[in-house]
Amino acid sequence: MACVPDQFQHLLSPGRIGSVAIRNRIVLPAMDQNNCDDGLVTDRTIAHYEARARGGAGLLILETSAVAYPYGSTSRHQPALSHDGVVDGLRRLADAVHAHGARMVVQACHHGKVSSLDTAEGRPVLVPSVPIPPIDRQAMLLDTTVDELMAMATMTGGKFPEHEEASVERLERVVSCFTDAAARIQAAGMDGIEVHAAHGYLISTFLSPAWNRRTDAYGGTTVGRAKLLVDVVASIRKRCGPDFALIVRLDGNEYGVQDGTTPELAAEYARLAVAAGADAIHVSAHSSAGSGVGFTDGPLPWQSCQYEGFARTVKAAVDVPVIAVGRIQPADAERIIGSGGSDFVSMGRQLLADPDMAARLTVGRPDLVRPCINCFVCVAQNFWNGRPVCAVNAQLGSDLPEPETADRQRHLVVVGGGPAGLECARTAAGRGHRVTLLEKESRLGGTAWFSSLTTPLNGDLVSYLEASLHELGVDVRCGVTADEATVADLEPDVLVVATGARRIRPDVPGSDMPHVLSGDDLRSLLTGGGNREERTPGPGTRILLAAGRALGLTSDMGRIRSLSRIWMPVGRSVVVIGGGLVGTELAEFLAERGRSVTVLEEGQDLAPEMAHPRRWRALHEARRHGVAFHTGAVPTSITERRVTYRVGTVDHEVAADTVLLAAGVHTDRSLAERLRGTCGEIHVIGDADKVGYIEGAVRSGHLVGRTI
Repeated sequence: MACVPDQFQHLLSPGRIGSVAIRNRIVLPAMDQNNCDDGLVTDRTIAHYEARARGGAGLLILETSAVAYPYGSTSRHQPALSHDGVVDGLRRLADAVHAHGARMVVQACHHGKVSSLDTAEGRPVLVPSVPIPPIDRQAMLLDTTVDELMAMATMTGGKFPEHEEASVERLERVVSCFTDAAARIQAAGMDGIEVHAAHGYLISTFLSPAWNRRTDAYGGTTVGRAKLLVDVVASIRKRCGPDFALIVRLDGNEYGVQDGTTPELAAEYARLAVAAGADAIHVSAHSSAGSGVGFTDGPLPWQSCQYEGFARTVKAAVDVPVIAVGRIQPADAERIIGSGGSDFVSMGRQLLADPDMAARLTVGRPDLVRPCINCFVCVAQNFWNGRPVCAVNAQLGSDLPEPETADRQRHLVVVGGGPAGLECARTAAGRGHRVTLLEKESRLGGTAWFSSLTTPLNGDLVSYLEASLHELGVDVRCGVTADEATVADLEPDVLVVATGARRIRPDVPGSDMPHVLSGDDLRSLLTGGGNREERTPGPGTRILLAAGRALGLTSDMGRIRSLSRIWMPVGRSVVVIGGGLVGTELAEFLAERGRSVTVLEEGQDLAPEMAHPRRWRALHEARRHGVAFHTGAVPTSITERRVTYRVGTVDHEVAADTVLLAAGVHTDRSLAERLRGTCGEIHVIGDADKVGYIEGAVRSGHLVGRTI
């Protein structure tokens, strides 16, 4: 349903940072794309930002750019600001963005202790004080695969950093580098600069009492720790004048270290930055924990509106605009701005997922905004200088332009209403093809819809795809089983099979007992779907659905999820066989609902299908709720009350009222083979062709939909 025109009246209202007028309050924060060439802006760089400008965002912030490049840098693929040769590329970028009515500033940074390029090339990295706070490097190894660790090691050539306490002379040089960088940004026609004083980079460490233990003018007090930041801001303001927007990005909180930056301290630093000439404060957060899971405390938030309170604290302390960030969706952005919690809102991963988000909101169609599902696939690539990709937006990082209108209209029949089939139908219909989609269940979404029980954002993706198909006029037929006669009667020019994977029970004695449930069995018990002949929800589920309707919950899955603490069709002691993505999410979900859960995984890695930042958080939360994980664990038998398993040569057993099968997923092209005679052109996509979960399904569906 279309929203009322004023649903986002605060978010879409014009704003101002310094003298720069901005058409709305939507900000694309700096998110590394790693597509520069030895520090120079490329056509790929311009295309990425131009798409977000065309899509209606108000303010774009160029990804982290190195003021002293290659010194103090993380990559040869980040933008450089250290010589006049960068100006031409920045000018082309500014012109492209301005042509679509957006404004753009450049985030300028010295990376300090994480200057991996310095480490790789044998230079010490700058820190305020030595020795640095203790960091448990072993903690980063937890829940990280060998391949990922090897990829991360390429950032520094396998070397560990040597830390150098920054001298006053070096700090004065850093101030000059920031100032010269700002002048080049201004010469390129950009609207301003964002001074990066967050995320554990050089200025951030000077602001942190945990990292800055100096006793000279650059430490000892709040004013002393802020001296480097204040000097940078004041010098830029003096050089570039009053009409050049100057934003400061601060940590609103520093997680995982004793005596780190606090929200109250951040507010003090914000006051000092404003007094020195800052036009706005952008409030983020950081973790100095030194562990993988720390990254999802800061700067990669895992919870909705995770840093909202920090922005509010800073907002109360300053009289310039404040930019909030931290997994904020449009409805929350409207609430935060409307209630005075901030003046602008950054929505980074959301704008990677849908560059046209602002345009969709402007015309009152939030239902057509492709949602970020918080899977961390995009940011995972930054750990080894890869170009970000997106699980729900197949064009990100792919160099694929917008799909072109088809030369001639053809009739596509898509069999299967999961993410692969829905994305293929959406893309093909958008190009002008006539599309009929057949789904055997009574609702769209397939396993993605069912997975929204544990991962609600997957349900948002299904809702978006369903709304898109309706908008494009796709003929969607649910409750239809595709057989040869049905498909032949439709006379397709092209047949696309997207029926998902098949699940095989393990060859373990007892695996066919009634309390041993596959994912399809659990789905059938909860919703009436799955592969069982009995499609009617059981009595417990019917009670849940009725109670949910009485409480006003808007969807069957929402009712089941919200009331599942009252009733679930599983016992108190649960063994999950399979520690991949599905098993991990299911284990955490059940443990949160009071079950004693043990996960048995035959391999040595848990949830390797997850992007590692998401895996770090998911496994951390599961263990926090009491889930026991065992790797190298081979189930050997299942009885009514126990599961036995072997690790190496040692046998173990664990109590189990219910056993859930979360492994044994295989591709399934059998339907495509049976339908071979109904159409001359057949494509198999999604898990039916290659098990790739949502990311693989969306990508394969998009690629076929854009090429037919």
